[in-house]
Amino acid sequence: MDYDVIIAGGGPVGLMLAHELGLHGVSVAVLERLTEVDETIKAGAINVPTAEALDRRGLTPALKAAEERNRAEYLKFVRERFGESAGPPPPPVKFAGHFAGIWLLGDRVDENDPDLTARGSASLVSGVRQQDIEVLLEERVTALGGKILRGVEVTGIESHADGVTVRAGEHAYRCGWLVGCDGGRSLVRREAGFDFPGTPPEITGHQAIVEMEGHEQLSPGWNRTGTGVYVHGPIPGRILTVEYDGPPVDRDTPITAEELQASLRNVSGADVKVTGVRSATRFTDNARQATTYRLGRVLLAGDAAHVHSPFGGQGLNLGIGDAVNLGWKLAAVAQGRAGEALLDTYTAERHPIGAWVLDWTRAQVLLMRPEPRALAMRGIVSDLIDTVTGTTYFVKRISGVWQRYDLPGDHSLVGTIVPGLEFADGSRPADHLHDGRGVLFDLGAAPETGGRVRRVTAACPDRPDLGGLLVRPDGVVAWATDASGGESPERALDTWFPPDRR
Repeated sequence: MDYDVIIAGGGPVGLMLAHELGLHGVSVAVLERLTEVDETIKAGAINVPTAEALDRRGLTPALKAAEERNRAEYLKFVRERFGESAGPPPPPVKFAGHFAGIWLLGDRVDENDPDLTARGSASLVSGVRQQDIEVLLEERVTALGGKILRGVEVTGIESHADGVTVRAGEHAYRCGWLVGCDGGRSLVRREAGFDFPGTPPEITGHQAIVEMEGHEQLSPGWNRTGTGVYVHGPIPGRILTVEYDGPPVDRDTPITAEELQASLRNVSGADVKVTGVRSATRFTDNARQATTYRLGRVLLAGDAAHVHSPFGGQGLNLGIGDAVNLGWKLAAVAQGRAGEALLDTYTAERHPIGAWVLDWTRAQVLLMRPEPRALAMRGIVSDLIDTVTGTTYFVKRISGVWQRYDLPGDHSLVGTIVPGLEFADGSRPADHLHDGRGVLFDLGAAPETGGRVRRVTAACPDRPDLGGLLVRPDGVVAWATDASGGESPERALDTWFPPDRR
């Protein structure tokens, strides 16, 4: 074998997966057709599970620095739009956002909701671009010995009983496992024969960074009109348009200033002139999901496994969640430390969350349609959002704090991300997870584990009710007990950290 694992696609999902594998010493190569990080405008924020996943790998300081740079761009937009003397608006609520352009107001959030109060300081980091994450992860992957082969496009695959041959032009690479992180039109998915059912596209969307004249005629933020939706900001030159007249005829033709100008004028009614295009992309509401994320020795993650419209900013976060769930499991199997049954839990845990995201985006597309039935439903949803219960529900969903896996165990923390505890020595659970290994936190009532995971003995004054936590490498609590003791962790250890098979 040339590599234990080959990853097709070097976007944030492929790089995150390569990083997780590299932490375990897996021989990994990322094949990416682009020669450098793609600066096309993409995701501009991360949710709580993504922020916490990166925090568990020690990346929070770098993320905060990137967030500060992006905030400077936002303030530049505010001054450009409202004048040089304009200051920043009041800070948003921690998990605020919008649903179909309906704003969620901070004074409507129940800040005592336990799902919100259980998060640590890492959850406060959000304003990070996709490109920021790619740059950070590329540096980490390289430092761990992973190979990132740029300018190498996968052109075919052939599966065998003991591995996969990956073709890239005239070159062929042999690997034990192949993971397709190669986007919504994944070649790996097609060649491996994954079923990809869903709903077809009905809209044409554009997102771009442009130079334009007459931008003062555009209202900042999300705006619905009789012909669609447009967004202006939150950085200089950023526009987004949605038109409900069907999908684009050809998504691959270059996007011109004339195309963006026509779309923006049609939706906004403003006489703006687009004079230059710095970055632009088209999108639709095509929503599809692979029925399984694994066929033999080929797996899918990110957009290769599920596609949907970008509304709600869930795509990047969903893909990062796939990578951190799969990485440690694939490492254990690739190195012979665990059986292939461990990989079956990847689809079982991630597929329901992907299905939810598809429906979440479908609902937003429906509520933004410029027709009477959608307007009626939008009014009802707006009324619900304008309540503490309603806003809190939507904030929890958008932020991702609701996510949990259906794992065996009676304790309420089992299946959730480990809460943002602070131990007596000043450390947090995330500080002990930088190496990507599982950890048993003995808070006073955790039995011995036979050395299968690292043991951290700590006191937690804020949670005297907890006696112990077994935390997987992806931050998920696999077992928990109260201070008075309870169920043995043996079953969870056998499931997630079985005795080494080698």
